[in-house]
Amino acid sequence: MHVHFLQIESTKINNVMNKSRKITFFLLSPIADIVFISLFLYLSFCVGSRLLIDCDTGYHIRAGEYILNTFSIPKHDIFSFHAPPLQWTAHEWLSEVVMAMVHRAVGLTGIVVFFSFIISLVYYLLFKIIRMDRGNIILAAFIVLIVLTASQVHWFARPHIFSLLLLLIWYYLLDEYEYQRRNYLYLLPLLMLLWVNLHGGFLAGFILLGVYLSGNVVMSINSKGSEKYIYKKKARLIGLITVVCVLVSLINPYGYHILMFPFNLISKKFIMDNIAEFLSPDFHTFVVKAFEFLFLLFFTLLAVSKVRLNIIELTMVLLFAHMSFFSLRYIPLFSIIVAPVLMRKSQQILKSTNGKLADFIKIRSISISETDASAKGYVWPAMAVAIVVIFAVTGKIDYKFNVKTKPVNAVNFFTKENIQGNMFNNDEFGDYIIYAAWPKYKVFFDGRSDMYGVDRLKEYMKVARVEPGWDEVLEKYKINWIIYNANSPLSLLLMEKDDWKLIYADKVSNIFVKDNPRNQYLIEKYPDVELIIGEGTEDT
Repeated sequence: MHVHFLQIESTKINNVMNKSRKITFFLLSPIADIVFISLFLYLSFCVGSRLLIDCDTGYHIRAGEYILNTFSIPKHDIFSFHAPPLQWTAHEWLSEVVMAMVHRAVGLTGIVVFFSFIISLVYYLLFKIIRMDRGNIILAAFIVLIVLTASQVHWFARPHIFSLLLLLIWYYLLDEYEYQRRNYLYLLPLLMLLWVNLHGGFLAGFILLGVYLSGNVVMSINSKGSEKYIYKKKARLIGLITVVCVLVSLINPYGYHILMFPFNLISKKFIMDNIAEFLSPDFHTFVVKAFEFLFLLFFTLLAVSKVRLNIIELTMVLLFAHMSFFSLRYIPLFSIIVAPVLMRKSQQILKSTNGKLADFIKIRSISISETDASAKGYVWPAMAVAIVVIFAVTGKIDYKFNVKTKPVNAVNFFTKENIQGNMFNNDEFGDYIIYAAWPKYKVFFDGRSDMYGVDRLKEYMKVARVEPGWDEVLEKYKINWIIYNANSPLSLLLMEKDDWKLIYADKVSNIFVKDNPRNQYLIEKYPDVELIIGEGTEDT
């Protein structure tokens, strides 16, 4: 009887402990979830305004609204006053539609939250992918932390964020086929159909296909027996998928011209050399130093490792490293590409290394992995998303373009005063003007430098830098008023010119009108405006 009582009590205690463990594991989050939650909440609540630091977001939203309103995709420019309208390849049209729909629902705050979600999803999936075969969880967390730190250099609420997500999925599917012999390649044409209409980064997908195809061809030449057959088979299938993806990529509003667009852009050296995001990285900044560390870490591990990179890994890393050194906008792509290779190399080194630190990492990784596997996933990320969405919808978080760096007040001024005629504007200001004042006001230049082309960019730069002939450009385009940076050589020069009058000034921007009868009422209304020197944003 006593024994039976003890057994009953023991069973009750075990049940209580099991329930306690279940509750504990329910409350715990897997590390992948922690990556998502931390990054999502950080972007949504703390630094969301950084995603709007580039006003290109504004013209993308208005382009999407135009498509939704007219059920047509523009083939000619709708935002500038240049006549006849310039030919425009709106290659990001599907992204712009998505952005317009989000903006209609929750405004700019919704845009920030939406892109924060996608960015967080990318690095959540990256962590899951590099741990797919129960890789060392400590190494995986370390690598993802470096990767996302380096990638911050180009996190903006713009269509290229879609390319980060699609590149990661594309890369994963190719890797699964190459190394795990899991064939999901039939999904690539479907992804390409989406990608080619979302962003010009679809070219990265073809680069990866080319790398895996040529790598298998080379390995088939250098192999014998069954290995030769396997590599040939892989090459044939990847080659077939490549052809199908090329054909599928033609399903877009611009047909085969879309395939030429990325090449046409990078072939314009003047644009590449004069637009900030196309320039090479500046290694004096913190986020670029993270990229430098990632790059040096990779080659350190490569030097230490006894296992060489295969031809596919080597070609991939070198290509995307070259792209990153050419332009900082490719750093996030390189970071994603190098992460799985880094993971494989670091694990190979760890397995063959003995010592206190190596043993500690191995043992701790096993215990952390066990806890991680027991934790319930998806619950806390879902709650985080729900909380942020509620805060966004109720206005508890509210993001707008920064009045301290963007011409928000100046645009309010000129729309209220109804200034007429052609404007000359800073290119970044142009993006905001499109967002805030189009279609009533049309710009001289904006972030679509690829559309304006080299000749118009040179004209824009001539005026912006006050180079010889700058006034002839203004005459050519019948410029009646100018909105430009408060802290710029152009503003200082116009202040000294008798034929231009300052009618508005703040710490961000100045507005000048030409001294003519058309503007006389404004000149008389604002006779004593003072130029603010040394306070405004620099001309970029």
